[in-house]
Amino acid sequence: MRTPILKTVRIRGLRLDRPASSDFGSGAVTGLFSIPEGMAYAAIAGFNPVAGLYAGVVPAIVGSLTSRTVLMVTTLTSAIALTSQSVLADAGLDPKDAGNVALLSVMVGAVMLLMGVLRLGAVMSFVSNAVMTGFSTGIAVQIITGVLKDATGYKPQGHNKLHQLGDWIWHIGNWQLAATLTALATIALWAAARAVKRLEPAALLIAMVTVSGAVALLSADVELVRDIASIPAALPSFTAPDLSAAPGLLWGAVSVALVALAQAAGIAPSMPNPDGTRSDINGDFRSQGYANLTGGLFQALPSGGSMSRTGVAVSAGARTRWAGTISGVFLALVVLLCGSLAEHIPMPVIGGLILVVGGELIWGKRHDILLVMRTSPMPAAAMTLTFLATTQLPLQQAIVLGAVLSLLLYCAQAARQAKLVALVPTDHGRWETAEPPATLTPGEVTVLDYAGSSFFAELPRIEAQLPRADGARGAVLILIVRALPDVPSSAMLKLLDRYARELTAQGGHLILCGVQPPLARLLKRSKIADHLGERRIIPATKELFGALDMALAEARRTSSAAQDTPPSD
Repeated sequence: MRTPILKTVRIRGLRLDRPASSDFGSGAVTGLFSIPEGMAYAAIAGFNPVAGLYAGVVPAIVGSLTSRTVLMVTTLTSAIALTSQSVLADAGLDPKDAGNVALLSVMVGAVMLLMGVLRLGAVMSFVSNAVMTGFSTGIAVQIITGVLKDATGYKPQGHNKLHQLGDWIWHIGNWQLAATLTALATIALWAAARAVKRLEPAALLIAMVTVSGAVALLSADVELVRDIASIPAALPSFTAPDLSAAPGLLWGAVSVALVALAQAAGIAPSMPNPDGTRSDINGDFRSQGYANLTGGLFQALPSGGSMSRTGVAVSAGARTRWAGTISGVFLALVVLLCGSLAEHIPMPVIGGLILVVGGELIWGKRHDILLVMRTSPMPAAAMTLTFLATTQLPLQQAIVLGAVLSLLLYCAQAARQAKLVALVPTDHGRWETAEPPATLTPGEVTVLDYAGSSFFAELPRIEAQLPRADGARGAVLILIVRALPDVPSSAMLKLLDRYARELTAQGGHLILCGVQPPLARLLKRSKIADHLGERRIIPATKELFGALDMALAEARRTSSAAQDTPPSD
């Protein structure tokens, strides 16, 4: 009897499918990309380029095996490299000291792991789609501008990414012919290979290998990987962190972790899991924590979910988490067995392919951008401001600005959507919705349904919709508060108390209907229940209109009694 092949393994919620055939090609392409890209990012930030190379080994393997976003590749990014350099500089530490790098990576991993354990990923749910779209598009522009020098030989000048992009276009005459032609040939060959369905998964690899070989045969005068640094024929060795510098890096590690996590948060919406499972942002936080805790001990710079490297993996045919794992293993083998050959990869080839990846990321966001632009001016403005901040400010500042914009957007939308709706009975025993009346009619029962979050910004709107209580003798207002949070704002409680007193002074009464148990306890502790009367706090029921029927019965009794009672002074 043949033994069935195990196709899927589950380990503590992680689904480990068998690798697809395209995962091997994708892993090879991604691993090769990690050589020049990782080294370049590290060199730009003043680190030992080899530390950027090693960030594609252990962090990629551990991150891919544990991530809940299946295709996410965890490695060094330009933003993480630059933020890490700034943190070490502020602490007065040498960025080329292996002990300092190991300490920072381990501390960043500890922060990420702690945030995941505390389930602080929920904070990212408050970041609006508009802000995340602007942030992701800005990151894609950063990816593109980061390789313009590699692709054309001209390093653009400017204090922000958009300025650099404009300067690059303006100085087209300064582009180096050999580098530019190499990048264009790479892009053209990628497009040609992608047009053939059978070659599409390997288009990036075909373009990289073919053009690199052509450059070597023609002896073209372009920058090679070896011009950045030599690749040691050795695997990363264990490096102990220099714990003496820990106090000075505490807040810096938090900054680097936030930058990395914010970048990674944009990957899941852009790269949904092919196996149909859902991403878990807290699981991704923990995964990146594991990757940095282990990678930091093996000479890797701080790492996080890389939009560009994930884009390369997906474009090259990644289908399971094994693609990222294979990329780390493949990179380790390349470094160990043929690092000298990898040194001959032309930088314009890498630049051309990363231009493709960045362009695809922006193109993939076109529908989200159009949707936000068509929604309303406020989300469109938030998206635009976040995009501009991401391309013009240090990334940690752009993240803070994006969070503030999301909060303002949430407050504005909550205040605008909160409302009171009048429920009017029909002759057929049903209810119709209507606008709240301007005043309460003496001796009659009015039913209003509250829809909102009790956020303090919405209270002026709600108060303006409450009917005036002038001359409302015998009138009863039933306010359905089923949607009111268990712990509403204190301003909402003050509003209810004040309105109840106004009604009582005019001989009317307020009945709260559909009160959940936590709110009932809060009303009692705040003494508001004493003013309303316990019979006028109607608890929520499982039956949809059960509480309303009870409230109507109490309203009729109260209204009848109020007709015979003079209003209080």
